[in-house]
Amino acid sequence: MDRPPLDPGPPVSGDPPDAEGQTLLAVVPGMERPGPLADFLAHLAYERGLSHNSILAYGGDLSAFADFLRPSGKDLLQAAEEDILAFLEAAKLSGLAEHTLARRLVSLKVFFRYAVAAGLVPRNPARSLESPRMWKILPHTLSVPEVEALLAAPDSSTPRGLRDRAILETLYATGLRASELVGLSLDSLHPDEHVVRVVGKGNKERIVPIGRQALDAIRDWLENGRPHYVPRRGSRALFLSKKGGPLTRIWLWRIIRRYAAAAGISKHISPHTLRHSFATHLLEHGADLRAIQEMLGHADISTTQIYTHVDLSRLKFMHTAFHPRA
Repeated sequence: MDRPPLDPGPPVSGDPPDAEGQTLLAVVPGMERPGPLADFLAHLAYERGLSHNSILAYGGDLSAFADFLRPSGKDLLQAAEEDILAFLEAAKLSGLAEHTLARRLVSLKVFFRYAVAAGLVPRNPARSLESPRMWKILPHTLSVPEVEALLAAPDSSTPRGLRDRAILETLYATGLRASELVGLSLDSLHPDEHVVRVVGKGNKERIVPIGRQALDAIRDWLENGRPHYVPRRGSRALFLSKKGGPLTRIWLWRIIRRYAAAAGISKHISPHTLRHSFATHLLEHGADLRAIQEMLGHADISTTQIYTHVDLSRLKFMHTAFHPRA
């Protein structure tokens, strides 16, 4: 096919182009089957003359994004800006270095610039995104109606549904990390004081308030759900798996995705999405940033300040809606 003479910019890896533009593409991710990604990588190799290492980087980054999209039923050409942001946030949470995240965004920008020039998509969904210094990537959050729909999704007539509803209520009520939630024990809960004792990063302990509705859901689970599960000998885990042991973070991620689908939520969400929503909704309703920092267990206030950027979008809306000269 004829490919547009598009300059993809500097090679991602920093390697100089091969002199004769010859690249071994057989082992490059994305070249396994015909399609837009394979055409794009061939364009970079044979028309732009990028090095093998650069092609590998582009192919790996774009294949990772395609894999990320697959559970939602989308392909690369159907991706939106929010899909890219969710992809980068998930990569950040998995521990990828900042320079790797920045390279992934470059790969996406170049691919979609090519796709626009080739007439494959009407617009570049990555065009307005800046290089991802991670404090600039705003976390995905749910609206209050979306949270309510998610919390209502489990079937509370079953022991499993009671457990899952209590888990979702606890995540949203406390803003706990996934590892902190699965690490809760029966001794972590102090219902009379409306708090939970949490062991967070660096084995640091903190006390987090928990609301009445979450406590009611936990009480319902303990009285009517947990007795149907047989805990392993000596297990004091608050939330049990089918085998009677503590839950895993992978399992927690899967259950949230399942209930999000049941609630009709199309966003890519994770346990961290409820943590972000917890903090954002507190800030929107006037909570002090330092208090949010303490509840989230952030060592540095600068980490918590990302939520002020999230809230800025609401402030802009209010300004546009109500200022007489907006």
